[in-house]
Amino acid sequence: MLTGGGSGGHITPILAVASELKKLRPDIRLVYIGQKGDALSDIPAQHPAIDAVYAVRAGKFRRYHGEGLRQFFAIPTQAKNVRDAVWVCVGIVQSFWLLRRLKPAIIFSRGGFVSVPVAVGGHLNGIPYMTHDSDSTPSLANRVIARWATLHAVAMPEELYPYPRPKTVMVGVPVGERYEPVTKKIQQKYKQETGLGQFKQVLLVTGGGNGADQLNRAAIANAAALLAAHPRLAIVHVAGRALELSVAAAYDAALDTAMRRRIFVKGFVTDLYRYSGAADVILARAGATNLAEFAIQAKACIIVPAAQLVGGHQVKNAQVLADRHAIVLLSGAESGETGRLAREIGTLLDHADKREALAHELAKLARPDAARRLAMLLLEQA
Repeated sequence: MLTGGGSGGHITPILAVASELKKLRPDIRLVYIGQKGDALSDIPAQHPAIDAVYAVRAGKFRRYHGEGLRQFFAIPTQAKNVRDAVWVCVGIVQSFWLLRRLKPAIIFSRGGFVSVPVAVGGHLNGIPYMTHDSDSTPSLANRVIARWATLHAVAMPEELYPYPRPKTVMVGVPVGERYEPVTKKIQQKYKQETGLGQFKQVLLVTGGGNGADQLNRAAIANAAALLAAHPRLAIVHVAGRALELSVAAAYDAALDTAMRRRIFVKGFVTDLYRYSGAADVILARAGATNLAEFAIQAKACIIVPAAQLVGGHQVKNAQVLADRHAIVLLSGAESGETGRLAREIGTLLDHADKREALAHELAKLARPDAARRLAMLLLEQA
């Protein structure tokens, strides 16, 4: 049983592990439990390694980094928290009866709101479960269910996490099997496959599966300057499904017809590896899964972490890499400075040596065997 969701950063590792499990044990049956209403639920449903998909109710606890006590007096926020607490209880009941019927050998929790009712339902049925954290800070969901977990797999050194040391093992971040070191030949192949072969340079902008409004706005504001300075540049912008139309309209308003033809807006792509592999420079958030993917491909990245997330885990993820000179790190405020983003991206586009230096340092942190190690741990625990 595999559970987690709400973002591409949760679903991508789950599917990577699922693929490895099927390779190791072709006779295994893999079932995914997601959250009712998850906008990305069709992704695991279409994956060949997943045999069945179910959904249960779940809810989130809304808290915002830097808001302090003010958020506890925000009536709309707290009303949603109360409502979602009820959904969690409903989800536990649904999970309990679903798991009692399906009787899985083990549950793998990648985190996300839905992991809580599924793991609790599993515990009540005496079913073991294992967690995984991609970030340097454990997710709230995994912290809630940590008490009864059989094992905690983590992305970074064990001492960074509050879990019992004997039950914690470092494995890295599982990514899809399509991710590999990208040579110039492979990059050109990906350009052809994505319809970008006519362009000399490619910039990929991605805020993850759900997009990132602030990053989207910064990219749009700097697009004209970038395109004018680099006449053979194409920009591929993965905006998030809910934001795709508004981002496309914003580019329509900001650019003339000739420039607009060099912008390719996508809501969500299932073959991100092709677009990141085709890119010369990547502008992204600091989601751990994306960073692990770009490390394997050895890509030059400009990272703008989402500072508003509780615990600041994206900021911590990015700072670790910036300290190793593996990325260019910008805060949200810095990326919003007039022309700042265009200058930073332009510098990397214009200087191959700087791109290669960043890519080399980031590639040192790659763990391409993480999905297989996780799959083997799951089979051992099961």
